[in-house]
Amino acid sequence: MTRPSGRERWGRAVALTIAGSDSSAGAGIQADLKTFQAIGVYGASAISALTAQNTLGVRGVEEASPEIVAAQIDAVVEDLGVDGAKTGMLANGRVVHAVADRVRRWALGDVLVVDPVILATDGTRLLGESGLRILVSELLPLAAVVTPNLPEAAAILGHVVADDDDELRRAARELRELGPRAVVLTGGHRVGPARDVYVDGRTEELLDAERVATTSTHGTGCTFSAAIAARIALGDEAIDAVRYAKGFVTRAIELARPLGGGHGPLAHEAAARSEGTPVAR
Repeated sequence: MTRPSGRERWGRAVALTIAGSDSSAGAGIQADLKTFQAIGVYGASAISALTAQNTLGVRGVEEASPEIVAAQIDAVVEDLGVDGAKTGMLANGRVVHAVADRVRRWALGDVLVVDPVILATDGTRLLGESGLRILVSELLPLAAVVTPNLPEAAAILGHVVADDDDELRRAARELRELGPRAVVLTGGHRVGPARDVYVDGRTEELLDAERVATTSTHGTGCTFSAAIAARIALGDEAIDAVRYAKGFVTRAIELARPLGGGHGPLAHEAAARSEGTPVAR
């Protein structure tokens, strides 16, 4: 099946996020939609779970049925079309399977960014072992870009990933062997500069940014993957979308003002208004 396109149908790029809802609006669906809006694409959503959370942590999770998640995806794609898509928290294996089925049905893989959300910032497990296995076997092979952090990469690969450029390059290549066309191993959990590793089989890049001394880091992974999806929706190639997203997230962290007693949200709109590009080498 040919993927319906919002740009072709309506002259307006549409990005779809398939993820959980964050009641404090710093991460998840809410952060994704803020990112889409800031970058200039129309944002639609399919909610996989409701969470009760704030800047201090996750208090509760209520999972959506795979049927309603699939129905949300169908409703958006059939009517609006989709030019970029991303996944975040998918809650359980049945939902992961349903999402993979719809990605295949609607040919979304060439514009799909998978953020393999496994753990919340406070350590709460957001995807169990069975869900992780299905993510690896069914969803990762469909993706255009996958954006794990170090703990997520370790969980997917089944071994520790050391904080070393050469080791991270090897891990990124190993992740790409699971099927995605490109991998960005993000550096938020690294010591020193926030250095990401990008691998797509042709290109390997290190993308650097100075680490910002702040507590406003809630939703960085969601925002990063959403920014990639938004730029893909606007027509960017994966590497260009990743470079843009790196700069966008860095500015959103730098410009954020404290909110809440824990890890506060980013400044999405301010980041879009500001100047600056990532340094890649």
